[in-house]
Amino acid sequence: MRIDLQQTQALVVDIQEKIFPHISNNELLLKNTLKLIKGLKILQVPFILNEQYPQGIGYTIEPIKELLKNEIAYEKFTFSCCKTDTTMNVIKQNKKKFVIVFGIEAHVCVLQSVLDLLEHGFIPVLVTDCINSRNSNDKTVAIQRMIQAGAIPTTYESILFELCLSSKNEIFKELSAVVK
Repeated sequence: MRIDLQQTQALVVDIQEKIFPHISNNELLLKNTLKLIKGLKILQVPFILNEQYPQGIGYTIEPIKELLKNEIAYEKFTFSCCKTDTTMNVIKQNKKKFVIVFGIEAHVCVLQSVLDLLEHGFIPVLVTDCINSRNSNDKTVAIQRMIQAGAIPTTYESILFELCLSSKNEIFKELSAVVK
């Protein structure tokens, strides 16, 4: 199944100040995530930004907040983004069946969001090098479970070039510069 750009939106899950420093390999996660966001912005993919209880866990980390400064951050108290009506309403209103999912933590909020997206008839596209947990085994098991449930695994570079389709696309050089 090819992922169609016109049918794609992105769900950013809880990349927040107080938990991010405790995430395994967080520097690589940030590097990959920034490239993904920059590429998706070039492709004009709509974003849905979520924050889990920001008064307690903090707000989206500054480098990501800067890239997504025009996006509304939807506050949530449930682990799944989809259990928050405002977020789920935006996902539905976008009328795009593919949902690129990335963020933290893989085994809690990302996992539950992916399972709920599937339940609502969406196709989650899990960017495996743009999710993580405090414990790397939690990430590994969560990825296995999400794939078994029906999520499509990918990497940030793979999804960006899949959505671009061709080296003749006018944005190919711009995307290539982002992934280098």
